[in-house]
Amino acid sequence: MTELPPPASPDPGDHVILATGVALPRSALRYRFDRSGGPGGQNVNKVNTRATLFVNYEDLGRVMGPAALGRLVRASGHLAATGHLVITSSDSRSQVDNKRSCLEKLQRLVETALVPPKPRKRTRPSRGSVERRLRQKSRRGDIKKMRRRPRGEE
Repeated sequence: MTELPPPASPDPGDHVILATGVALPRSALRYRFDRSGGPGGQNVNKVNTRATLFVNYEDLGRVMGPAALGRLVRASGHLAATGHLVITSSDSRSQVDNKRSCLEKLQRLVETALVPPKPRKRTRPSRGSVERRLRQKSRRGDIKKMRRRPRGEE
């Protein structure tokens, strides 16, 4: 298991806005930079440009609420065994751009998790649709009966 980098220096007024009404202290965000894969020539082999963002679910829970946090956990699918949300980006050759991309991904996840799903309304099929379905089943059964060998013929 990889060890997390130390948290950034705590500055009480330094927050990241994740969505309307949701701000997380920068000290709750931890970044790690690794070598990125893919094309890029020799630059790939010597520069750590892939950004990995770690956010503790407890920190998110304090600013989001339990229902939204549950939706975030289900939607993200990036839960580490350490209890962190893990987001990576290696789209750019720039460490700064990849860091920004990770933060944007986190913001999109939080925004979608804050929207509660619409409750499902129970519906019933109309009488006409039930009758059409049963008529079609009967017709299909008749077609299959016609394919059978008549009784007595063997």
